[in-house]
Amino acid sequence: MANSLVWALVILVANFSGCFTEGANNSTFSKRPDVVSIASILTFDSIIGKVAKIALEAAIEDVNSDPTMLNGTKLKIALHDSNYSAFQSMMAALQVMETDAVALIGPQTSVLAHVISHVTNELKTPLLSFTATDPTLSSLQYPFFVRTTHSDLYQMAAIADIVRYYEWRQVIAIYIDDDHGRNGIISLGDQLAARGCRISHKAPVKPFATKTDISNVLVQVALMESRVIVVHTYANWELDILQVAKNLEMLDNGYVWIATNWLSTVIDVSSPLPSNTIEVTQGFITLKAYTKDSKLRRKFASEWQNLITLGLSTCCLYAYDTVYLLARALDAYFDKGGNVSFSKDVKLKGLKGEILNLDSLSIFDGGHLLLQDILNVKMKGLTGAIEFNSDKDLVFPAFEVLNVIGTGVRKIGYWSNVSGLSTMPPETVNKKPPQQLQPVIWPGQIVKKPRGWVFPENGKQLKIGVPRRVSFQEFVGQSKNNDAFKGYCIDVFTAAVNLLPYAVPYKFQSYGDGIKNPSNTKLVSSINDGVYDAAVGDIAITTNRTRLADFSQPFIESGLVVVVPVRRSNSSTWAFLRPFSPLMWCVSGVFFIIVGAVVWILEHRINDEFRGPPKKQIVTVLWFSFSTLFSSHRENTLSTLGRMVLILWLFVVLIINSSYTASLTSILTVQKLYSPIKGIDSLMASKEPIGYQENSFVRNYLIAEYGIHESRLIPLSLPQDFEKALRDGPKNGGVAAVIDERAYVELFLSTRCNFSIVGQEFTKNGWGFAFPRDSPLAVDVSTAILKLSESGELQRIHDKWLMRSACSSQGTKFEVDQLELTSFRGLFIICGLVCFLALIIYTILIIQQFYKHYPMLSESSGRSVRSGPLQTFVSFVDEKEETIRARSKRKYSEGDSSRTNVDNASSQNYKCSRLDLSLNCK
Repeated sequence: MANSLVWALVILVANFSGCFTEGANNSTFSKRPDVVSIASILTFDSIIGKVAKIALEAAIEDVNSDPTMLNGTKLKIALHDSNYSAFQSMMAALQVMETDAVALIGPQTSVLAHVISHVTNELKTPLLSFTATDPTLSSLQYPFFVRTTHSDLYQMAAIADIVRYYEWRQVIAIYIDDDHGRNGIISLGDQLAARGCRISHKAPVKPFATKTDISNVLVQVALMESRVIVVHTYANWELDILQVAKNLEMLDNGYVWIATNWLSTVIDVSSPLPSNTIEVTQGFITLKAYTKDSKLRRKFASEWQNLITLGLSTCCLYAYDTVYLLARALDAYFDKGGNVSFSKDVKLKGLKGEILNLDSLSIFDGGHLLLQDILNVKMKGLTGAIEFNSDKDLVFPAFEVLNVIGTGVRKIGYWSNVSGLSTMPPETVNKKPPQQLQPVIWPGQIVKKPRGWVFPENGKQLKIGVPRRVSFQEFVGQSKNNDAFKGYCIDVFTAAVNLLPYAVPYKFQSYGDGIKNPSNTKLVSSINDGVYDAAVGDIAITTNRTRLADFSQPFIESGLVVVVPVRRSNSSTWAFLRPFSPLMWCVSGVFFIIVGAVVWILEHRINDEFRGPPKKQIVTVLWFSFSTLFSSHRENTLSTLGRMVLILWLFVVLIINSSYTASLTSILTVQKLYSPIKGIDSLMASKEPIGYQENSFVRNYLIAEYGIHESRLIPLSLPQDFEKALRDGPKNGGVAAVIDERAYVELFLSTRCNFSIVGQEFTKNGWGFAFPRDSPLAVDVSTAILKLSESGELQRIHDKWLMRSACSSQGTKFEVDQLELTSFRGLFIICGLVCFLALIIYTILIIQQFYKHYPMLSESSGRSVRSGPLQTFVSFVDEKEETIRARSKRKYSEGDSSRTNVDNASSQNYKCSRLDLSLNCK
C-alpha cells in the first residue's frame, strides 16, 4: 500500500513537473572516484535547518581538507529545501535519485522520513537522519534508514524516570498530531506503564494549528486533575502553545511542565533567549542529548562562532558527525573494492509512457554493502563514541536534565539507560546508583515539589458511595431524620479530607436497600464501573477488591477471629492430673521405668547397692526411678555410663517438674472459661455450622482458603442474631461459632460477657477508603490518615464511637491447655538415644570381657562350654566384676606356677642326656 502511494506520487511529479532528465544510468566509476555525490533534505527556514545546513557544509569542508579521510576522493553535497512540505520532500528525493548520489542525509522530521524511506528502500540508497527520532523508524519496514541520533524511546524513558522520581502517578501529554508526535507519546505511555504511572489525558494539536485551535485543546487540559504536562512538539511551534498556556494561567504555581529536547534546542540556538521565550518557559524541565566534553568539540565550538551568529546545539554536532560517519563508511566501502554504479529498476519499465521518464531513477548497486559499512563504523566524534547496536540504534543513550531559570538553564542531573537519574556524568557511573536530581525551581518560582494534581475548582462533586448498614451502625449509619451519614468511618474520612491542602467537594450517596447489609465488594466494583468516584465505610482491604480499585492507608486494623460461647470451668478432684495429657503421663511413666532399668543394668556388676535378691532389685529399680523426680535417690552411681544417663535424666525431670508446677498453678488459681472449640483449626475439624455476617467477604474466603463446605455457613445480619445463634448452639438450630472481623467482634463482645474470641487472629487486613485506579486522591488521603494517627486524632475518634466499658473480651482467661507430648518430644528422644547408646557401649564391653575370661570360666565352673554357652554368659553378666577379676588373678598365678615346674623338669632331663647318653635319667 505504501509503495503504491509512493509510485503514484512519482507519476504525479513526473506528469506535472517534467523535471526528470537523463542520468548516468548503468554507469560505473573507478573504485576511487575523484568526487562522490551525496544529498541532504532540510527545512532551511526552521531553527534546526538554519544551523544544520552550516554544520553539514563545515563537515564537508573538513572532510575534503583531510587527505587521510578518503584518500583523495572529495565529497560533494547537494542541499534541498523541503519547505515544511512532504510533497516537496518527495520531489527533492526523486531529483536526488536521478543523480549519482550514493546517500541521502535527512530529512529533518520523522513525518518526511517515513515518506522518503519508501523511495530509498526501493532504490537501495542509505538514508541518514540526525533529527528524525520517531521510534517506529527503526523497524524492519525501513532497512535503509539509519538514525544518527538517539531514538525518542530513550528520551521518553528518561521522562518516565523523572515522573516516577517525583512520585507522580499521572501526566497529560500535549503533542503534534503526526507520526513524530503520536509515536513518541505511545513510547512515553509504555515507559510510564512500566513504572506504575500512566498518561491520564492525551491532547493532540493538529499541525499548523491556529491559536484558537490550541486554546481549545488547552482549555480541556486545564479542566483535568493532573498538573504534570509533557510537551512533545517541534522547535518552531512551541511558542504558540506556551503563549496560549500563559494566557490561561497554566504556567503558574502548581503546574509541572516537562518538555522534550525541542526546548533545549531552542535555548541553545536562540541564546540569549528572547524575552517572550523567557516569559513562557520559567520553571520548565527539559532534556538535552548528553555529549561528553572533548578537545575536538571545544575546537569546533570556537570555530562555530566564526561561522554563524546562532548558538551551537547538539543537532549541529550530530549533523557534523553524520558526514564524518558517512565518509568513514565510504572509505571502508572503497577499500573493499566497492564502486559507484547504478542500474535500472525493472519495476519501472512497465510504467514508462510518452510523458513519464522513469528511466532516470536508478538503483545504487552498492547500497547494501555501503549500508553495512555505515552500521559497522566505530569512531570518536563531536558527540562522543559513535557505534550502532544490533537494533541500528546508537549505543550509550544519555541526556542532560535541565531546569529553565531566568535567561538560561541550570543542569540538575543526567540520565542514561545504565545509570538512570544521577547527579554524576554517565561515564563516571559504573553501576546504577540511587536515583537523584538537584533541587528544581518550579513554575511560580517555588522550590517545593508540586503535588502534581489538584481537584479542579470547576469540577463536579465527587459521588461517594456509603454502605447503608442495618447493623453495627457505630461504624457507618444513616440518620433517619435528615439522611445524613454518621459513624466512625464517616468521621475519619471527614477529618482526613479537612487536612488536604485543597478543597474537595463531595456528596455522600447511600448504597443498599436498608433492609440488609449491602455487599462492600459490589460497592467497590461500582467505582470501577464509574457509578461512584469513591467509597467510604467499613470496607476491608482484600486481594480481590484491590484488583477493582485503589485503597487508602488502613485507618483500623481488623482481621478475622472466631467467637464462641464460653462457660466457667470449675476445679475437680482430679485437677492435679490436668496439666499433662494422658499420653504425656504414660510416656513419662514408661521413661521413669526405662531409665531405672538402664541404670540398674549399667551398675549391677560393680555397685553393691544394685545387687541382691530379685525382689530387692525390682524394688531398687522402681525406687531409684521415681525418686529422681525429687532428687531424693540414695543409691550412688559408680560407672561412667550410668552417671551420664542419670545426669541427662535429671535434666529431663527438671523440665517436666517445672512445667507441671507452672501449669497446675495456673489451673488452680486463674479463673477460667471453657469452650470445646479452640480456634479455626478445631472448628474446621468439626462438622458443626458456622455463622458469618451476611454479605461480607468472610463466606467466600472460608470456602476458598479453608475448604469449608458452604452448607455449614449460616448468614447472620444483626448482633442479636449472632447472640441467639451462639446461645442455641448446633443442636437447637444455631451455630457452634461465628467468624467475623475483629472490629465488629470487639463491639459485639463489649456488652456480652458469655461469648469470647478463641484462638489467634487468622488474617491480617484493615479497612480503607476505596478510589478509582491510579487516583492521586488515594495517596493524599493516605497521608492525611497518617497525620491523624500521629496527632492522636484517630484514636480520639475511635474512643468516641467504639469505646465500651461494660464488658471486654481482653480480660477473658481461657482454660489452660494441657501440656502435650509434642512439647517434650525432643527431650524424650534425646534421653532415649543416650540410654540406647549407653547400653550398646556396655554390651560391647561385656562381650569383650566375656571372651577374655571364657576359658577360665568354663574350667572353673566344671561345666563344658559346649553344653550351655548362653547360660554361661548370663552367669558371667550377673556375677560381680570384682569376683571375676579375683578369680582371674588366681588362675593366672596358678598358671605361672605350673609353667615354672615344667621348665625345671625339662632342664633336668637335658642335663642327664648330656652326662651320660647311655643312662636312663629319671
